[in-house]
Amino acid sequence: MKKIDGGVTAAKGFSAASTAAGIKYKDRMDMAMIYSEKPCKAAGTFTTNIVKAAPVKWDQEVVAGSPYAQAIVVNAGIANACTGAEGYGYCMETAKAAAETLQIPENAVLVASTGVIGMQLPMDRITAGIRAMAPKLSDTLEGGTAASKAIMTTDTVNKEVAVEFSVGGKTVTIGGMCKGSGMIHPNMCTMLSFVTTDLAISKELLTEALREDIKDTYNMISVDGDTSTNDTVLLLANGMAENPEITEKNEDYEVFVKALNIINETLAKKMAGDGEGCTALFEVKIVGAETKEQAVTLAKSVITSSLTKAAIFGHDANWGRILCAMGYSGAQFDPESVDLYFESAAGKLQIIENGVALPYSEEEATKILSEPEVTATADIKMGPCSATAWGCDLTFDYVKINADYRS
Repeated sequence: MKKIDGGVTAAKGFSAASTAAGIKYKDRMDMAMIYSEKPCKAAGTFTTNIVKAAPVKWDQEVVAGSPYAQAIVVNAGIANACTGAEGYGYCMETAKAAAETLQIPENAVLVASTGVIGMQLPMDRITAGIRAMAPKLSDTLEGGTAASKAIMTTDTVNKEVAVEFSVGGKTVTIGGMCKGSGMIHPNMCTMLSFVTTDLAISKELLTEALREDIKDTYNMISVDGDTSTNDTVLLLANGMAENPEITEKNEDYEVFVKALNIINETLAKKMAGDGEGCTALFEVKIVGAETKEQAVTLAKSVITSSLTKAAIFGHDANWGRILCAMGYSGAQFDPESVDLYFESAAGKLQIIENGVALPYSEEEATKILSEPEVTATADIKMGPCSATAWGCDLTFDYVKINADYRS
């Protein structure tokens, strides 16, 4: 198994395109399309917010009830959320326009939107964008990368990854792209993630693999504590690798699960590390937990602590904020048994032992915390379980970005 260059176009049979439709942004790509030359098994997971955007409702119905999916149309700038029956109707119009252009059924078209809540989509621009993209569909690395850039909002970098592995003597590829920078909080985030693979696998196992994997990937990141209305992860499998179809949980299934985890974890960390205004990816590991649930609760509590995030921004080894966040998480542990470490490319330093501060160099701690990726590891010495969560520091720029997001 190895990482390769690329994203959604890395797998056989998938192509992508993008265009500048002028939906909200000027002079930049703001629509993307993903297309498979063969029908795909489709799986999806969606926001836990009660307020669900129209595209989420549309995609839930397609994933659950359609025989297959074959295309995804995405726009950036307007979220099509809190738009009522009109907004849902626009999803239908988008799917119809794509279906007519690509010569596929309407219920084989998935749609996704990201951007400002409450605004209606300019459907003349959406349909024009679809017609512009279809002839430009490309299976090249450049086509996929351009699509990953077109779905960005406040993201500062595009996000894509691909992995190659072997199943049943056949080379299989899985690739993905995502966007996400703000309004990100478990479970899932203002994130759109699209994963494509040429693996042959049953819809049931494809769905189970995705639902299980998001628990340790997308559901373990947070930027700002806000759960979006539009969170969507879509996984398409077209079977063009021609491996023996995976229909049971055998060794081939486990290999696929591992590859899917690499894709989702990589994309999740890219989003956390690109949090609005952030300067550092903040990783929190809880080890020595009695149960996985306990470890997850503790790790999430630390990455969502505003005071801890501010300390990371200030390169301040204020370990009391971490212990405090663990204490109000609701998970039970003995604070007088906790060991805490800070680690980065600049080194590793133990800060507390059995809940008490050790003598350490503040200068060394600051050096470690000044790196673009910082890890805090807490050993609570209760058992064999662990969990890892990812967040980012809290900066002045986060407030600036979100104070005038609509203007």
